[in-house]
Amino acid sequence: MMSLRHIEVFYAVYQAGSVSGAARHLNVSQPSVSKVLRHAESRIGFTLFRVVKGRLVPTDEAHILFNEARDVHTRIQSLNETTKNISRGHDGHLRIAVLPSLGLDVVPAAVATFLKRFSGVTFNIKTMHNEDMLRSLYERNSDIGIVYDAPLHPRLADKRIGKGELVLLYPKRDLPNLPDEVSLDMVRGHKLIRLTDDGAVGSLMEGQLDNAMNMTSSITVQTYYIAAALVRHGVGLAIVDEFTAQANLSEDLDFRPFTKRAEYPIYCIHLDDRPLSKLSRDFIRSLTKTLSSTSLDSKSAKKKK
Repeated sequence: MMSLRHIEVFYAVYQAGSVSGAARHLNVSQPSVSKVLRHAESRIGFTLFRVVKGRLVPTDEAHILFNEARDVHTRIQSLNETTKNISRGHDGHLRIAVLPSLGLDVVPAAVATFLKRFSGVTFNIKTMHNEDMLRSLYERNSDIGIVYDAPLHPRLADKRIGKGELVLLYPKRDLPNLPDEVSLDMVRGHKLIRLTDDGAVGSLMEGQLDNAMNMTSSITVQTYYIAAALVRHGVGLAIVDEFTAQANLSEDLDFRPFTKRAEYPIYCIHLDDRPLSKLSRDFIRSLTKTLSSTSLDSKSAKKKK
């Protein structure tokens, strides 16, 4: 049975046509190459090279073996190159689980920015809800998750990477003269599309609804982008995250933050026993910058300037 070292030396001798040429290629001594070659032949039970008229000539068995050795050598070279690229952060594969609302625009924008620097990186991006995201991490189908609520679980680690806030998304034709900030008292009498959310963001939403008892709600949905689609079709108003609202801006739709700001944190989560790779850390930094530049606070500051 041949070891990887045996294959490396055999491949070099076959390619160079001599022990001395192989030694130069491998940057080792000729006796070292000869010793490994003899050991390989003793292990496999047949001769690989014969000396014919002063030249080293491969045997028929060596010709057959070379095809397999070439494949192994190519794969080892590819592995070494990939290792170098990963260490430099120029290559690799990232599997990201993200909430649907953050998958509309924020994460794609971060990926686009990241690929300008590291074009060799490949991505697998899945949108899913919190409970599915945890399962995806546990089953090693995702490397990181991007969430609003960091679950309290002994197997999970989290890092805060930004913040967002809830806003009112509405049809312009129904509310043409809203001020820059609103309370739900200002839009009493309109139908409200309600979202079912049991986490921290859901609690914030309920806080906004405490003073809106006169608003009727005939539709409940589970995702922000469905709420936004219903607003677009004139069904009513909706409280959604700022990222969904910004992704749905149009001639017909607009949004407003609340006078009583409803802010929530955004986290990156991963398995505690699986520390983040350099590639993951680099991407999270890129995503953090994207979140910061697209936040309402950032855009408000730019307007004031």
